[in-house]
Amino acid sequence: MPTDLQADPTAENPFGDAAATALLRFATAGSVDDGKSTLVGRLLHDSKSVLADQLEAVEHASRNRGQDTPDLALLTDGLRAEREQGITIDVAYRYFATPRRRFILADTPGHVQYTRNMVTGASTAELAVVLVDARNGVVEQTRRHAAVAALLRVPHVVLAVNKMDLVDHAEPVFAAIAEEFTAYAASLGVRDVVAVPISALAGDNVVVPSAHMDWYGGPTLLEHLETVPVGTDPGEEPARFPVQYVIRPQSEEHRDYRGYAGQLASGVLRVGDPVTVLPSGHTSTIAAIDALGRPTDIAWAPQSITVRLADDIDISRGDLIA
Repeated sequence: MPTDLQADPTAENPFGDAAATALLRFATAGSVDDGKSTLVGRLLHDSKSVLADQLEAVEHASRNRGQDTPDLALLTDGLRAEREQGITIDVAYRYFATPRRRFILADTPGHVQYTRNMVTGASTAELAVVLVDARNGVVEQTRRHAAVAALLRVPHVVLAVNKMDLVDHAEPVFAAIAEEFTAYAASLGVRDVVAVPISALAGDNVVVPSAHMDWYGGPTLLEHLETVPVGTDPGEEPARFPVQYVIRPQSEEHRDYRGYAGQLASGVLRVGDPVTVLPSGHTSTIAAIDALGRPTDIAWAPQSITVRLADDIDISRGDLIA
């Protein structure tokens, strides 16, 4: 079976429904007490991405703290210090999926002291969710998080205006915050900003549309995460295959086998494709491709594969097949 980060080489249409097969890496950021951990917990809970024993543990911990309802923030605040202080300190990674897309979520700290950890979480993200408390609006830490996203060239930003239930779900409050943030993000070079009014505690517009904000006609947070364009068509990129290991079994069964293993960094490789080995400059054609222990006629990034060439060329670890 393919791993979460690989596509099935036996699929008939590897470049088919992008929304159904794409992987979205996204990061969450927000100032302290804006409700970021609760939002992440709500997203995981309402998308049915929480195991029964995890939910039971959260319910038990919440009861011990005197809470009548489960504190969903505990799903991501894993460190003891985080649970005791009610803040996020380290980057917490969560993996989940819906029928439309797979996700790697980096829940990053909001406190200014741990901004460096937000940089770590957002460094590989294609989308950043910046959380704002509707009562406080855009604050200094919000601007700092927007600047980090711009510096790292995160292509998509979602402004999640949280705690709308505490401002009577007022549209003017949301509109003013969205306008201020969008203007600031544009000054940093961030063009794609989508604003969503939410209540993470109640679940409004996180996974399920809110009945309290009928003036909002946009997508829920999860709907946007499932449909935002990510990545590029591997077929449009040049093929780049760094050799990580040379396989020479030298057994009776595979006396002349010579395979080059690694992860296809970009593009597509097909049996019969002409290739050049760098830095030597030698040329050959692809004789066979093995993926997940079986032969295939095509491979695309970021699959881990073994490539065999038609010619016996001296190739070492670190060489590039292009």
